[in-house]
Amino acid sequence: MTSSRPSDPQTVTTTGGDVRGVLHDDPRRMPTGPVAAFQGIPYAAPPVGALRFAPPEPHRGWTGVRPAAHPGPAVPQLPSALSWLTGQPTPEWSEDGCLTLNVWTPADAVRGARPRPVLVWFHGGAFAGGSSGTECYDGARLAALGDIVVVTANFRIGPLGYLHLPEIGADNAGLLDQLAVLRWTRENIAAFGGDPTQITVGGQSSGAYAALLLALSPEAGPLIRRVIIQSAPLNLPAQDPDQAAETTTAYLRALDVPAGTGPAQTAAALRTLPVAQLLDGYRTVRAAALRAGRTAPPMYPVLGGAAVPRPLFDAVADGALHGTDVLAGTTADEMTAFFTHDDRIRTADRAAAVGMLTTWLGDDRDRAEETYVRYAARRTGGTPARILSDVASDLHWRSGVTDLAQRRSALGDLTYVYRFDRCPYGEGDGDDLAADGDGGRGDSPVGASHCAELPFLFGSFAAYRGSTLLGTLGGPDDPRRLRAEALFHRFAGALAAFVTTGSPNGADLAPWAPYTAGVDEGNVMAFDEDEPAHPAQAARP
Repeated sequence: MTSSRPSDPQTVTTTGGDVRGVLHDDPRRMPTGPVAAFQGIPYAAPPVGALRFAPPEPHRGWTGVRPAAHPGPAVPQLPSALSWLTGQPTPEWSEDGCLTLNVWTPADAVRGARPRPVLVWFHGGAFAGGSSGTECYDGARLAALGDIVVVTANFRIGPLGYLHLPEIGADNAGLLDQLAVLRWTRENIAAFGGDPTQITVGGQSSGAYAALLLALSPEAGPLIRRVIIQSAPLNLPAQDPDQAAETTTAYLRALDVPAGTGPAQTAAALRTLPVAQLLDGYRTVRAAALRAGRTAPPMYPVLGGAAVPRPLFDAVADGALHGTDVLAGTTADEMTAFFTHDDRIRTADRAAAVGMLTTWLGDDRDRAEETYVRYAARRTGGTPARILSDVASDLHWRSGVTDLAQRRSALGDLTYVYRFDRCPYGEGDGDDLAADGDGGRGDSPVGASHCAELPFLFGSFAAYRGSTLLGTLGGPDDPRRLRAEALFHRFAGALAAFVTTGSPNGADLAPWAPYTAGVDEGNVMAFDEDEPAHPAQAARP
C-alpha cells in the first residue's frame, strides 16, 4: 500500500507515479484551512483499441512528476437531457485518457497529520452521461467543511460502459471501472492523508445506484464501510440479460455491424468504429426504447453480469449490507426534472392522468382512481400534471428508499433517510408542475427537483449560476445566498459527519434519528432553507 507523504503538500507518490496538485487556501471558501487538490489522475489504462469494452486494465504509470492541476476528459457521451435544468454544457470528452479520478484532501492530512475518512462519490447521468471534472462536483469545499478526503472519478457510460456482449468481454464495464476506482483508493489514499479502512462510497442518481450495487457485491463490499445513496432509482431492477441481448442486437443493427459473424469479427468491427458512430447508434436505440414506452436507459447494469450476481433487494434482504452504514434520500419533487417539458404530462386533464396512473399501476383502474384522489387531497389546487409528478416521484424514487430502510430495519440495521425540500428562487408562470398548489413552497418551475441537492453537497453554487435548478442567490450579503450557505453547512455537514462516524449527527447539526417505520413519517430528515442563526458567519464562496 502506497503511503509516501512528502513534505511538499502538493506532491504525492501513487502506485502509478508522482502527482503534483494545487493548494486551495482562499479563507472565504476554505475557512477551516487549505485543501490540496489532485485532478486527472489515471486509475486505469486508456480504454481504447483492444481495451474498448474490456474490463479496466492497470495504468502503465509515468516517470517524473505528473501535473494534477486539471481534470481529465469526460467519457464520450451525448448531450444531457437535463441541461435545461442544470445549465451544464456537454463536457469535453475523449475516449483516450478518460479513466481518471480527482482527490481533494485537507492539506495537513497530506503533511502527515491524522488520516481522514474518505468519500468516493460517483456522478449521475442515467448511466449515459456526466463527468467528475465539472465544477459542479469540485470537492474542495466539502473536504474542508467535513474534514474528509473526497474522491470523484470518470467511468465508462453509455455503450462504452454497458454494451452487453460478454463474448467480446463487454460485461458491465462501467461498474468494473468504479470497482477499479475503489481498489485504487484502497491502495493509494493513505498517501493523500486518507484512511483506507474508512471508505464511504456514494453518488447521485445512477451513480448512487451503482454505489449500492458495488456495496452489495462480493468484489467491492469488503472495501466499503458506508454508503450514501442520493436519489437512486432503486425500484429499477438490474437489466434482464435477455432484454440486454435484444438491445445489443438492435445496437449492432444500428451500427451496420453484421450479426452472426463470430465474436472476433464483431469485436474487431466495434473496436475500429469511430466513437462518435458508437454514440449515434446509442441515440438510435434510446429513441426506439422511448417510442416503445420504456423509460429505463437502454444500457445499464445487467443482472448476472460482472458485480451484479443477484437482484438488489434480494441481496439486501439476505443481509449483504449487514454491518455497512447506510444513508439514503431523495428530493421532494424528483420527477419535475423529467415531466416539466413533457407535453403529454403538462396538458393532461384528470381523465388522462388517471389513464396514465392505470398504466403505471399495472392496469388497476380502481387503484389508479384511489391514488389520484389521495394525492389530490394532499396537494390542494394541484393540477393533474402536478399530481402525476407527485405519484411518479414516490413510485420511482421515494418508495425504493423506504423499502431499503424497512428491509434493513427488519434485520436490525440502521438507515438514515432524508428528503431535500429546498426550492429555487425564480419566477413561476402559474402553469409549472411545482408552481401550483404546493402549499407556498415557492414559485419555481421545478420545485425541489432531481439534482436539487447537488449544489448543497459540494457548495458549488457558482457552477449553477443562473440555472433553473438553483435559481438566483444574489450578492454576498443577499439573504437568499446566506440561507443557501447555511443549508450547505447543514446538508453537507450532516453527510460528512456520516462519512466520519456512520451517523449524520454532530456539533451544530440538527438531531437526526435513524429510520423508524410509522414514527413521524419514519424519522425522515427534511432539509430546507431557514434564516441562518448567525448570517455573518455563513461562509461565502
